Amino acid sequence: MTTANVICIKWGTLFGPEYVNRLFAGARRHLSGDVRFFCMTEDRTGFDPAIEALDLPVEPFHDQMNAALAVANRQGAMRKVSLFRPGLIPDLDGPLLGFDLDVAITGPLDDILNHAPGKVAMRADWVEARRGRKTGHGSVFRFDPALHGWLYETLAANPTAEVEKARGSEQRYTSTLAQEKNQFAYLPPDQVVSFKHDCLDLPPLNWLRRARKPANARVVCFHGRPKMPEAIKGYSGSALRYCRPTPWIADHWVE
Repeated sequence: MTTANVICIKWGTLFGPEYVNRLFAGARRHLSGDVRFFCMTEDRTGFDPAIEALDLPVEPFHDQMNAALAVANRQGAMRKVSLFRPGLIPDLDGPLLGFDLDVAITGPLDDILNHAPGKVAMRADWVEARRGRKTGHGSVFRFDPALHGWLYETLAANPTAEVEKARGSEQRYTSTLAQEKNQFAYLPPDQVVSFKHDCLDLPPLNWLRRARKPANARVVCFHGRPKMPEAIKGYSGSALRYCRPTPWIADHWVE
């Protein structure tokens, strides 16, 4: 039986180790076979011992990239490109399924891991799609380091131009470059869903009934607010983003 390879990145203090551990637990519950789970970080304190921690590097192009990101007002927003570095995991066999930390895994992941083999796979970005843009969303992504080293090498060769072209957005950089190379596929929109856009009703219904989990959702993305702990308890950030307590999230977002 093949091993499923899963990766994430954690830096700074916005997310604690429990986010990594719960993502790891969700991946193990919902992938068939063995799972190798990697986290690139500068602080592995509190990680489950089975998680393989990778050192968060200072890339040779770090200063140029950050200077360009500062102009775009997106400081630090492209650190995930380090995950694409060729040879990052010397003994890796097969593709990597990547996640942001602010997601809850709610269903089987094998279809997502095996979707469009050989392609860079991402879900269409909800907001960008409404604007007629083809940008992928970076909360869930699948790529193969043996095939897609150009995701790292292109930025490394010309960080200022690539950051400017992507307007400081890592997901725009990744999806646009893969599309230009005809190496991109969208993940099924019913499998990767947004809590804000697909689970939560618009006012006033969000005040009257709880957010729902779409029937075929495998990953629920909590981009923006509320995050998982806020949605579980209930959130009142605004009339639009108000949600009643949502206990089903706690059934999935556990170690």
